[in-house]
Amino acid sequence: MTISPAHEGWVPDACTLPTVAQPIRVAEFDRFFTDAVRRSHRPTPTRLELLLDAGAENTARDLAARETSCCSFFTFGIEPTDTGPVMSIEVPATYTAVLDALAARVDTVTGGHQR
Repeated sequence: MTISPAHEGWVPDACTLPTVAQPIRVAEFDRFFTDAVRRSHRPTPTRLELLLDAGAENTARDLAARETSCCSFFTFGIEPTDTGPVMSIEVPATYTAVLDALAARVDTVTGGHQR
């Protein structure tokens, strides 16, 4: 498996989204990370958890559904908590590098700050 050097390195070659649409999806995720992510946590190498603003759940579900349709190796979940919804993103061990790059992108886009 290789990861595309474009789009900050987190779009894997296994992605079936047309190449022309990939920058648009990356921009959607960047906007989501900036607007909705309050904190990120990496409990295991194959799992990333994002604490979201309360009003971000519908956007998270929409993005997750669309991303799963082109990158079926992602497993997304959204669980309510007392502090807000938590979006989990899991991958098989063979795609850990993709999750590494995605987690790095969250940190880059949010400036590494936790709200």
